[in-house]
Amino acid sequence: MIKRLLLNDLKSHLAKREFSLIIGPRQSGKTTLMLLLKEYLLEKGKKVVFLNMDVESDRIHFLSQDKLINKIRLELGSGKGFVFIDEIQRKENAGLFLKGIYDIGLPYKFIVSGSGSLELKEKIHESLVGRKRIFELTTVNFTEFVNYRTEYGYENNLYDFFRVEYKKANELLNEYLRFGGYPRVVTAESIEEKKKEIDEIYQSYIEKDISFLLNIQKTEKVSDLVKLLASQTGKLVNYSEISNTLGLSTETVKKYLWYLEKTFIIRRVTPFYKNIRKEITKSPVYYFHDLGFKNYLLGLFAGFDEITYGGFLFQNLIYNVLKGIYAESSSSINFWRTLDKAEVDFIISSGIEFIPLEVKYRILKSRKIGRSLRSFIEKYNPKKAFIVNLSYKDSVKINKTEVIFLPYYELWNIEK
Repeated sequence: MIKRLLLNDLKSHLAKREFSLIIGPRQSGKTTLMLLLKEYLLEKGKKVVFLNMDVESDRIHFLSQDKLINKIRLELGSGKGFVFIDEIQRKENAGLFLKGIYDIGLPYKFIVSGSGSLELKEKIHESLVGRKRIFELTTVNFTEFVNYRTEYGYENNLYDFFRVEYKKANELLNEYLRFGGYPRVVTAESIEEKKKEIDEIYQSYIEKDISFLLNIQKTEKVSDLVKLLASQTGKLVNYSEISNTLGLSTETVKKYLWYLEKTFIIRRVTPFYKNIRKEITKSPVYYFHDLGFKNYLLGLFAGFDEITYGGFLFQNLIYNVLKGIYAESSSSINFWRTLDKAEVDFIISSGIEFIPLEVKYRILKSRKIGRSLRSFIEKYNPKKAFIVNLSYKDSVKINKTEVIFLPYYELWNIEK
């Protein structure tokens, strides 16, 4: 069993009346997480009912709010209890449906999950304002992966593990960059099993999420689009160029990209700018939620050339780590590129404060700072700047800016 860090947050929220709303990619482990919560509650002697919208015998209870309430009362009685609803995205107008149940003031706590985030992040978000807290379960993150692969022997001391067992840690990093974090892929023992699992996940996503949400039978163009994005992770995306390549209208390309975002396949990153006339402000870049999914699309799941692909995968990983670190804050993560080709991988913005962060997939041995980062520092004078790399740790001052060379496994020490 892979321990998920989100489990403790969910346990802490069980005492709150708000819906606990778990969203995330298909096959990221939401049902398993809910079943663990269910067992936790049963061990404490609590009353629990578990309903799954993918199960036909459960779906009949969702034909109306009255039918669902009658089912819950049959199982739990009139006292307190916990109601688990899995795959709520299958319910039409799920937001209004749940809002009506919440406003009745029932004595039950609801824990709800869904994979396709369109209903959950859009309609449910609007309908359940003030009535829910969203918990996003990603595929297994790098910390969870390392803990699992080291059999939790360093669970409370990961920093020293990375520092002392550098060779082993680097092997785990490369394994994660290659196969990603889908739980079924992580736990599969052989490469062939991992290939089979990622293939099934991809086909399930295309056939169930994309075909269902877009209401299309021929999904080849969507497949071509997501493969094209996989080939240019971290690079500027030109909508017109993609449109011409795929033979789709620009509006259709943007629509498909929006659906890929909302179903937790890609993440869009927009530019940071102060001077709109000098910096590129329109073209975004995209990163993938899961690295194994990206590699599968490119035919690199069996292995890849680290020199050619390692840097982009590492950059994608660091972006995902940053998203996790700043998930509960108001900070935004952007990139910086100018017309004279100066570029910084990530800019973390919080109000009027911002931190530039460069990613280097190599073992640095000196305090060398590139032209682009120097250019940003000279222009904006941030208090701190980071160069995230494989192992080098040091710092140097440029004017009033402290430039910190940081091993990737210390990234969690960045102040929010």
